[in-house]
Amino acid sequence: MALLEIEKLRKYFKNIKAVDGISFSVEQGDILGLLGPNGAGKSTTISMIATLVSPDDGTIRFKGEDIVKNPKAIQQSLGLVPQEIALYPNLTGLENLQFWGRAYGLNGKELKKRIEGVSEVIGITERLKDRVKKYSGGMQRRLNIGAALLHNPEFIIMDEPTVGIDPQSRNHILDTVKALASQNITIIYTSHYMEEVETLCDRVCIMDGGKIIAAGTKDEITSSLGGGCELCLRLSKTDAALCEKLAALPEVKKLSADGDALLITAGDADTAARAVLDAVSKSSASLLSFDTKKPSLETVFLNLTGRALRD
Repeated sequence: MALLEIEKLRKYFKNIKAVDGISFSVEQGDILGLLGPNGAGKSTTISMIATLVSPDDGTIRFKGEDIVKNPKAIQQSLGLVPQEIALYPNLTGLENLQFWGRAYGLNGKELKKRIEGVSEVIGITERLKDRVKKYSGGMQRRLNIGAALLHNPEFIIMDEPTVGIDPQSRNHILDTVKALASQNITIIYTSHYMEEVETLCDRVCIMDGGKIIAAGTKDEITSSLGGGCELCLRLSKTDAALCEKLAALPEVKKLSADGDALLITAGDADTAARAVLDAVSKSSASLLSFDTKKPSLETVFLNLTGRALRD
């Protein structure tokens, strides 16, 4: 039995189908990446799992318990890292952790011990006595994660935890997620950054328009769901006319320039390669190199939806 089981989950807001009949499961100790653009339904989905929003239809089971009927079955086991910073800016980092620790029922020596442990994990021990309003955006997000870890949750939901932060804090957060997973903690990680999900996650659910349009391991998705291919061409010269001609080919989903190279996202590799090479041969350009790359999740998403993830 999976730790978390979602079946035919729906949530509508007037005429908007925020979540439209999705089903998936999460195994103990896995990191599940919930991937999709803004408005795909990710935040609504995790809000229902966290018992903050009631579904219109469907079931959510945690360890076999229906949490729609019995929210307490998950609440003590769950750590939620919301997309919005849930901190008090005029309090110090320490005071914020003390506040949230007491909200989880921690006090005295146990609370002090947990704050010390969490502060070390998120790397803010030296700044605990500073007011949060003096923290950088990245440090605030790290403290936001720390508040969700105080009660030793076995299941953590992280909703876009690296939005708008510096590279150093982003890398620290990714390292923190890896460290938590090594302790057999189960994580749902929502993002619209493909590279994060590819780096961190055991399994991936790609959402768009309130539906799950692909699910599985990265290899399963790219190999079995028409992920397409990426072609890289280096030409003796490129001009606007040739780029327009290549972009207009029905096999080409997207064309972009990367220095002196043309990067093409396409469907079937063989069909696209023949069409692209034929177009180049009829131009005045000479082909210097040609390479086909293994499809990425970005390629899969573009091929399935016709748009890039952050469009």
